[in-house]
Amino acid sequence: MFNLVTFFISMLGCINWLCIGLFQFDLIAGIFGSQANFVSRFLYCIIGISAIYTLVIVIFRKGHIYTPKK
Repeated sequence: MFNLVTFFISMLGCINWLCIGLFQFDLIAGIFGSQANFVSRFLYCIIGISAIYTLVIVIFRKGHIYTPKK
């Protein structure tokens, strides 16, 4: 379950980068005021850590993010 949560947090970061690339609009900074705001910086850190965690899980599990319990 934790793996899925980190995956969706990483996807939030991907959507943010898409908005920056297409519209020059930082979604997180737009919601919380600025990039220098503590909450924005905290979310950037959480998204980055989630992305690294998801990448490591995908590498070690050979492409599987979530394996249901049997």
